[in-house]
Amino acid sequence: MSSAAASPTVLAPNDLEAYWMPFSANRAFKKEPRMLVGAKDMHYVSSDGRRLIDAAAGLWCVNAGHGREPIVRAIQDQAAEMDFAPPFQFGNPKAFQLATRVAALAPGDLDHVFFANSGSEAVDTALKIALAYHNVSGQGARQRLIGRVRGYHGVGFGGISVGGMVANRKTFGPGLAGVDHLPTTYNRAEQAFTRGEPEWGAHLADELENIVGLHDASTIAAVIVEPMAGSTGVLPPPRGYLQKLRAICDKHGILLIFDEVITGFGRLGYAFAAERYGVVPDMICFAKGVTSGTVPMGGVVVRKPIHDAFMKGPEHVVELFHGYTYSAHPLACAAGLATLALYEDEDLFGHARRLEDGFADAVHGLKGLPNVVDIRTVGLAAAIDLAPIDGAPGKRGYAATQETFHRQDMLMRVAGDTLVISPPLIATPAHIDEIVEKTAGAIRAVA
Repeated sequence: MSSAAASPTVLAPNDLEAYWMPFSANRAFKKEPRMLVGAKDMHYVSSDGRRLIDAAAGLWCVNAGHGREPIVRAIQDQAAEMDFAPPFQFGNPKAFQLATRVAALAPGDLDHVFFANSGSEAVDTALKIALAYHNVSGQGARQRLIGRVRGYHGVGFGGISVGGMVANRKTFGPGLAGVDHLPTTYNRAEQAFTRGEPEWGAHLADELENIVGLHDASTIAAVIVEPMAGSTGVLPPPRGYLQKLRAICDKHGILLIFDEVITGFGRLGYAFAAERYGVVPDMICFAKGVTSGTVPMGGVVVRKPIHDAFMKGPEHVVELFHGYTYSAHPLACAAGLATLALYEDEDLFGHARRLEDGFADAVHGLKGLPNVVDIRTVGLAAAIDLAPIDGAPGKRGYAATQETFHRQDMLMRVAGDTLVISPPLIATPAHIDEIVEKTAGAIRAVA
């Protein structure tokens, strides 16, 4: 064999072909890339040296801001001390410390934490725990899972099955069997230009009674919802909706899971949205903000009776046959502990609450600009729906992505024709004004 034949193909350092990008228009991106090479506090640095204000907290995750020294130092120190510890049958102290800290932030008797590595894994973990819980409780017929239209629960087969985003589902077959869905809580005719929780829509929770009537409660394991649906355009829960879901689940012995991958750790002004809404679910899925996006981590906080139901039988036997190689990875745990300490030291959750009204005022000031058909705000999250171009849905939104990056010096998340604003929790009123001003410029530019 010649040396040429034996050598692997070597690509130029700036070759873009090898990387198949997730949730991206790969061909369009590679014609006009948007490269990020640095980040600090409220800003990214582009490959051509521009500072871009971060209006998206990375991807809903950089809640404490970029490059925060206490988090960076904790990761560096942990890497030097111990890079990895096996999570099966062995532990590392920071895993137990972080679980205690997360459980202390959760409401009620949500006292036990199972670690994963992402929001998708957290959701699949919660669904598996729900099914296993009913099995160990002698109700193994409870295998049906209920999601919601326009819900997003990650990209595992469990998550896309209970999720309600058509594009995420249609390519991959039927998914899990026996899944049903509640209707979306969003109705533009009744809720347009809402600040906070809309007054209309609590009755939509009653559809769960119809689902129970169709399938029988004895077959239903769990209902999973995002308190605020973020990825499908910042859809806050109607006032009283989550309370109704909790009551119906209690009535029929159904577990209620809150997917707080986006809403957890301050996005709505509290450690968890469950606290904001005064509803204690049976499980909370978290990820993103737990490490402020620095090291991948997710998990599920579980109520004590659910956890305790597994703690039976011989003590040497594994209670739940589930886990990941990188569950409670030492670097992630170090990052999580430093992040939670930073949230507390700087009162970032309280800061988000104090910013909420001014943030809503500023964003709703975009009403009346060309093609703006709705605006929704809750906590430090906002969505601006733009009218689509006839015959080309999503094209106006894509143009806004290009406009904000290349000409407005801003990183903004765009979903279809919806512009989404979710800045790091360290944002100041001046940052918010800048973000809204640049958003207005983009809206005018793509009109």
